[in-house]
Amino acid sequence: MSDPAASDAPSVPPSDVMSVEQEGHVAHVWLDRPDALNAMGPDFFSDLPAIMAALGGASSVRCIVIGARGPAFSAGLDLKTMGMDVLQPDTDASPVRNRQSLLKKIRYMQEAMTAVDACLKPVIAAIHGACIGGGVDLATACDVRLAASDAVFSVRETRLAMVADLGTLQRLPRILSESHVAELVYTGKDVPAVRAEEIGLVNDVHDGVDALHAAARAMAEEIAANSPLAVQGAKSVLRAGRSQTVEEGLEHVALWNAAFLQSEDLAEAVTAFMQKRDPDFTGR
Repeated sequence: MSDPAASDAPSVPPSDVMSVEQEGHVAHVWLDRPDALNAMGPDFFSDLPAIMAALGGASSVRCIVIGARGPAFSAGLDLKTMGMDVLQPDTDASPVRNRQSLLKKIRYMQEAMTAVDACLKPVIAAIHGACIGGGVDLATACDVRLAASDAVFSVRETRLAMVADLGTLQRLPRILSESHVAELVYTGKDVPAVRAEEIGLVNDVHDGVDALHAAARAMAEEIAANSPLAVQGAKSVLRAGRSQTVEEGLEHVALWNAAFLQSEDLAEAVTAFMQKRDPDFTGR
């Protein structure tokens, strides 16, 4: 990984199921298990939080794009490796102990998706092919979702006698209307990209995977060109606002700006405007 403009290239831990590339101030996280349709196994849940922490903590990274290698964004949970805890509990343990163990594992997997949502930097999902089950959990944890025309979405858990438990049921209602959420969750139906755009699940649909990734990169570069202090501050205020009243939210953003408004980036923005040039933000 290299970023000639960066002051601190992130130290990203190695992964067998994900790869990371950085160009300028944009980091690309690739789900890189194409032969398994990027199904999510143990390595995914251990590696994703570490990667997001590394990218979120590096000032050289201002925006992150999550995409996928191969024919699909993600086929969801890898039942071959992750389903055994449910189907074959420890026969030597008590029922209560098995349930406690399962609860701990579910919370652990939830934390992987939350690591995306909680990342300081904006995250764009670039989705093509199947986006099933856990793929929707991951997509809804991102700030923006873009899709290729071949993308298909499904909150598939209901059809597998499960309740989605990695974040979709908590985050999807903040993206879609209540009735659209109910339809997707209760039926488990396949939703094509054009319908996903109609109901607001994705921002835009692009004709082909190459066009999708080009659009995701263009949006990421547009975000990265802004003051990282302002972008990350806006994300922090938006996240906090989910559980705040309007008055609490106004107090939060007032405190934020009182702490960070008098920045070098603001001075640069004013100077660039007066000089009729593009600003060069540093995040200071």
